[in-house]
Amino acid sequence: MMRPLLAGLALTYVLAANAQDERKKLAFEAIDRNAEQIALVGDSLYYFGELGMQEVESAKFLKQTLEGIGFKVETGGAGMPTNVWAQWGSGKPKIVIVTEIDALPGGSQTPGSIERKPMIKDAPGHMEGHNTHGAVAVGAAYALKRVMERYKLPGTIAISFGPAEEQLVSRPFLVRAGLFKDADAAMLIHIGDNLSTGYGLQNYAAISAKFTFHGKTAHGAVNPWDGKDAVDAVELMDMGYDKLREHLRPTQRAHRTITIGGIQPNIIPDLGQIWWFVRDANAPWAKENFDKLVNIGRGAALMTGTTMEMEINASAWPQLGNRVLADALQKNIDEVGNPKWSAEEEKFAKDFQTALGVKVTGLNAEPMKSGSRPQGFASNDNGDVTWNVPSGYFTFPASVPGVNYHNWQAAVTPISSIAHKGEVAGAKVLAATLLDLVTQPEILAKAKTQFEEDTKGTPYFSFLPADAKPPLDMNREMMERFRPEMRKHYLNKTPRFD
Repeated sequence: MMRPLLAGLALTYVLAANAQDERKKLAFEAIDRNAEQIALVGDSLYYFGELGMQEVESAKFLKQTLEGIGFKVETGGAGMPTNVWAQWGSGKPKIVIVTEIDALPGGSQTPGSIERKPMIKDAPGHMEGHNTHGAVAVGAAYALKRVMERYKLPGTIAISFGPAEEQLVSRPFLVRAGLFKDADAAMLIHIGDNLSTGYGLQNYAAISAKFTFHGKTAHGAVNPWDGKDAVDAVELMDMGYDKLREHLRPTQRAHRTITIGGIQPNIIPDLGQIWWFVRDANAPWAKENFDKLVNIGRGAALMTGTTMEMEINASAWPQLGNRVLADALQKNIDEVGNPKWSAEEEKFAKDFQTALGVKVTGLNAEPMKSGSRPQGFASNDNGDVTWNVPSGYFTFPASVPGVNYHNWQAAVTPISSIAHKGEVAGAKVLAATLLDLVTQPEILAKAKTQFEEDTKGTPYFSFLPADAKPPLDMNREMMERFRPEMRKHYLNKTPRFD
C-alpha cells in the first residue's frame, strides 16, 4: 500500500501535470486558430525584403502587429531606429525571445519557382528565411499571453528583433545598452529544415572591421616618388596576414575584400581600404588574432608612409547553448512533432532537391534529438546575448533539406505551405517551452547554475570600442534604389489575431 505522504505527492504531481497540459492545450489552440494570421506575418515580412539597418517597413509592421495583440513596443533602442523591443506582463521571470528579420542583397526570387526568376532584378530578398522568424515569435507570444491572462500567471515576455544580423551588428550594442540585464533567460529561434535544439558552442566568434589607409596622390609616370600609395598599404596588409596564417591556431578563419582599390593605373592612390572578417572558436582567440591583424595594418602604413584608420563595425561571440534549456526545448519538440506534410509538399521538396543535385530525401518526418553538436564555423551576433543570459536555441522546419542559405534557392520556399506549417510547429514549441519556464522556476534555477558553470572560465567582454556606434547608413543606398519597385509587391494587410 502506498504511504499517505507518497500518495499525496503523487497526486500533487498528477494535478500539476494536468494543469500544465491544459495550459499548453490552450496555447496550441490559439496558434492553430490563428495559423493564417501567423502566416500573414511571415509573408508580409518576406515581401518587404529589407536589408540590415534598413528594416523600416518591417519594424513599422511588427510594431503595429504586436501593439494589436497588447504588447508595449519600443523602437530605436541602442541608437538603432529599426531595433524592435516588445514586452508584455510584469514581474519575474522575464524571458526574451531573440531573433531577426533582415534580408540579403541579390536575394529577390519569385516564391515557389525552382528556376531562377527574380521578382526584381538584383533586388534584396529573404534567401535565408528570416521573415519566418517574425511569424514564430509573434504567434508564440500571442498564445502565451492568452494563457498567462487566463491563468493569471506572473512573468514578463519580451521579444527582441535585432537589426542587421546578417552583418553581425546589433546584439553587441543591445547588450551594451543593458536591454538584457534583467532577463532570466533568452530563447533564440532560427529557420531550419527540422525541429532541433542543442547545447554547447554552436558557432564561431567573429570581428568585422574596415582598415582605411590615407596617402598622397601623384602622377604615376611623372613624379611617383612624391606619392604615398594607400593601395600598396592595403596589399601589404593582405600579404602580411597571409604570412601570419601558418602561425595561428588551425581553428582560425580570416577573409577580406578590398573595398577601395584606386582609380586608374597612372594615378598614385591616396585612399585605400580593406574589409576583414576574423574568426576563431572562442572570443579570446578571435581577439588575439584580430590584435595581430591590427599590428600588421600599422606595419603596412609604416612601410608606405601612409596613415591608417580602423573601425570595428560588427562582432559576435560564439553562440552558447544552455543544456538545461535545450532539454526543456527537446521535451516540447518531442510533444509537438514535425508537421504532417502533404503529398504535394513532399513532391515539391523532392523535385527541388533533384533540381539542385542534392540527396533526394523529401521533408523530415521526425524531429532531431538534442545533443552537443560539432561547432559550426559561421557566426551569429546572438552569441553576445548567450554569454550574458542563459539561452536556449532551436530551429523549426520551414525550408527544404539540402537547400543552403545565402543563395537565391533559399528564397523559393519562405512563404510556401511548407514554411507556414513549420511556423506553426515552431510557435507551439516556443510557446510551450516559455510556459514551462514561467511556471516551473526550478528549470530557470538549474539553467542559471549551468550558465555559471559554462561561463566561469571565460568572462564576457565586448569587442566594441567604447566610442563605437551602429552603422546606421549600412545598406541605405541599395534599399533606396530598390524599394519603390519592391513596394509594388507589399501585401498591405494587417494581421488580426483572435
